[in-house]
Amino acid sequence: MIVGGGAGGLELATELGRKYGRQHVTLIDSRMLHIWKPTLHEAAAGTIDVQQEGLSYLMLASLSHFDFILGAMRGVDRARRLVHIGAVPGPTGEPLMPERDVPYDTLVIAVGSTSNFFGTPGAREHAITLDTPESAEQFRLTMLQAMAKVDQAKAGDPRARLDIAIVGGGATGVELAAELQEASRLVAAYGLSNFDPRRDLAIRIIEGAPRILAALPEKLARAAQRRLESLGIAIESGCLVSQVTADAVHTKDGRTFPANLCMWAAGIKGPDVLGALDLPRNRAGQLEVDARLRTEDPCILAFGDCAAAPRPGGGVVPARAQAAHQQANYLRRQLGARIAGHAEPRGDFVYKDRGSLVALGRERGVGSLMGALLGRGFFVSGTIARWMYASLHLLHHRTVLGVSRTVSLALARLLTRRTHPRVKLH
Repeated sequence: MIVGGGAGGLELATELGRKYGRQHVTLIDSRMLHIWKPTLHEAAAGTIDVQQEGLSYLMLASLSHFDFILGAMRGVDRARRLVHIGAVPGPTGEPLMPERDVPYDTLVIAVGSTSNFFGTPGAREHAITLDTPESAEQFRLTMLQAMAKVDQAKAGDPRARLDIAIVGGGATGVELAAELQEASRLVAAYGLSNFDPRRDLAIRIIEGAPRILAALPEKLARAAQRRLESLGIAIESGCLVSQVTADAVHTKDGRTFPANLCMWAAGIKGPDVLGALDLPRNRAGQLEVDARLRTEDPCILAFGDCAAAPRPGGGVVPARAQAAHQQANYLRRQLGARIAGHAEPRGDFVYKDRGSLVALGRERGVGSLMGALLGRGFFVSGTIARWMYASLHLLHHRTVLGVSRTVSLALARLLTRRTHPRVKLH
């Protein structure tokens, strides 16, 4: 049984379901649609439509022969090997499905992560995150409303403008900033005659580390910063946030940055529900697992962003989509042996850094490929890097849909974009 239908959890369920069938493989998720999380910054900017991009879990379960259960995990009875699933509310608030207990032989936790506010006053109340499709849609709608207000206010106050603060200069914050800058021009072209993004929109990234993309190679970070600055995006590095209010972000060095909108992308932690498992967790709330992705309970495994997996030489596996993909491949062999009644293959999980790619708008990107090869990376930038970034999404679709359906889906979306606005306005 797999809890969490993100990139890793869905790929694992798909691969195991195709080989062993629904009697052995069950996927649990709180949503009906699968959204590839690295695209949430595009959903927040409105350059993709979440409803059109989403893949139905029920459809995927039928295609790949695994069972799907709708609902959120609320806890686990480890002694009886039961997963507690919360009630699913219907459109009117009445329960569509009641609370349930589902038995398991082996439980795989792949519930991803949530934003870590680090106890910053006002952050939870006044900042929006990119944890879920719902939060991305909330940001998009709030941004559209703010742009419309500025457009209307320009007639009486030429100084009116929209200030967007993005707390966190990691990949999510950087990609969102570039996407927002491009999306704002598209929105303005669709009827906001008084709103000029070059004059009336200010986007600022506030990063606590000495530079943006601190976890990635410095050459990549420098290229990304040049691109962002060319778009007019301000970068405040080495700047720790002390408080977030309704209209500003305050820093520990005494500065105040105006913010009509604040996006929090400053770190992650394990979801609170992991505490209900009564298993060891690290300071970030992630489940501690061994080199074979096992928790303290041998019947419960965990991988992806919700797990802290050790790396040879120290440290933990980074919370990246490529890590979840590699871990899903590893667990496919381990769990396949359990299902077949064979001895599990020997060998620990070893993360291999394939490099990093960062999207900087619809046409540009930067990246460092084969980062672990001979201790150095191969740097790419521009349109080639952006195409390579887009190909990662297609590779994920190929895993869960197969080649022919992925090609059909890509062509359908390409044709649809010719008859729809380039940014979601409704």
